[in-house]
Amino acid sequence: MADSLPSINFGFDDLRDRMARFTEKFDTFIAKGRKQVLEERNRFRINVAELQEDQRLKTREIEALAIKSSSHAQAVDKEAAETAELHAAIASISQQRDAHAQHRDRIKSEIASVRKQIAQRLSAQQQYAQAIDDQAQHNVPELDFWQTYLCMRIEGTGTVDRVKFIFTHVDEKDWERQACFELDMEKRDYRVVSIKPKVEAEQVERCVERLNDSRDLGHFLKGMRELLTAAVK
Repeated sequence: MADSLPSINFGFDDLRDRMARFTEKFDTFIAKGRKQVLEERNRFRINVAELQEDQRLKTREIEALAIKSSSHAQAVDKEAAETAELHAAIASISQQRDAHAQHRDRIKSEIASVRKQIAQRLSAQQQYAQAIDDQAQHNVPELDFWQTYLCMRIEGTGTVDRVKFIFTHVDEKDWERQACFELDMEKRDYRVVSIKPKVEAEQVERCVERLNDSRDLGHFLKGMRELLTAAVK
């Protein structure tokens, strides 16, 4: 009966061969996959290391730029402060220049005013000197006449611009008796600074005032002789 059963071939050998080839291919695939994973991991690590190095370099560059930026900001602030100080100095110098210009103009104006005053005074002095010269030319012959007519002589006192007039024949009882006075001619307005014998001051002042107004020396001397003659009596 056993001989009459059909022979069944399940193909185990072929299946084993196929399984063996599959296993071999699968192992090869796994090996390649592992290798690829390792290579990609290595490349990733290398890339990460390169990125980290780049990041470190960039960080250093950023820090350097920050330092430069801070230094530049400080330089800009310093320059701005120096510029402000320079502008303030220029403004101060401009104010001083303007003040000096005003002071110079004021001094020029004062100098011009003083020069004008000097010119006016010089002109007045020249006119006065000319008047004195004219009067002196007139007085010389007139004095000679009055010295004889009034029994008078003129002497110096030792003081500049001061003369002494001495009269005789003022006392009928003593023709040698003398009366005198000193006339100060330093200023335009003359004045009697001493007189002998004593005469009332108001009378003397009236004579001097007429002299200063008229410049008539002869009339003045005649008036003073009359006062002195009256004082002797």
